[in-house]
Amino acid sequence: MHTADTSRARGTVVQAHGITVDKDEGGMFVRLAERLAKAGFTVIRFSFRGHGKSDGAPEGVTIAGEMLDLQAVVKHAMEVAPGPLAVIAASFGAVPTALLLPTLEMQLHRLVLWNPVLDLDHTFLHPELPWGTKNFGPGPQRQLHEQGRLLIDDEFPIGQVLWQELARYDPLKEFSRSQVPALVIHGDHDSYVSYDIARAAAEERNHTEFRTIEGSDHGFDSRDREDEAIGHTLTWLTAGDAA
Repeated sequence: MHTADTSRARGTVVQAHGITVDKDEGGMFVRLAERLAKAGFTVIRFSFRGHGKSDGAPEGVTIAGEMLDLQAVVKHAMEVAPGPLAVIAASFGAVPTALLLPTLEMQLHRLVLWNPVLDLDHTFLHPELPWGTKNFGPGPQRQLHEQGRLLIDDEFPIGQVLWQELARYDPLKEFSRSQVPALVIHGDHDSYVSYDIARAAAEERNHTEFRTIEGSDHGFDSRDREDEAIGHTLTWLTAGDAA
């Protein structure tokens, strides 16, 4: 936990990372947390089950499990640092976050999504972008059904339960229905997760701002682009009535 400067406390931020990584999100979540703490936010970083140093194996990762993890962290955040609550979710972290919006609607003050996975079908089940085709195309799907698992980026195994969940959940629908003010930041050269889907969802939704990181692939693929996304996030969370 990164403790806020209590003389100008603004609220609490929970960070939800993407699949295959951990609470550091490649270092971006650490740098963002440090800047948010200086701006008066208490920040809680955590690793979902099966990631980082959390319990569980990657093959046991499920969307339902991540929803339970996030729900528990939000409950803890409200107990230790009551005040306006924001969630920042990166990539696959947007899936449990969006699906919990009906439950979190009354608690959540603001929401930030970085290159979010909102359409599970187009990202995983019928992939249209290079990363998805490589990792979840016919060959990997055959391996999943024959061996009970497939490897993301040749190193992170996922199992049958997660794969079956991908056809059942609709994070885009829950995000679109929610009235929580949101900021969506996405690179327009993302080869993993659809920029067009994220942009369309943001433009059709009330109380939502969209920022493009020009030329960026998934995860904001340079230090300058990472810092640009961090800057947009910090500015939006500290602007107006977010303070």
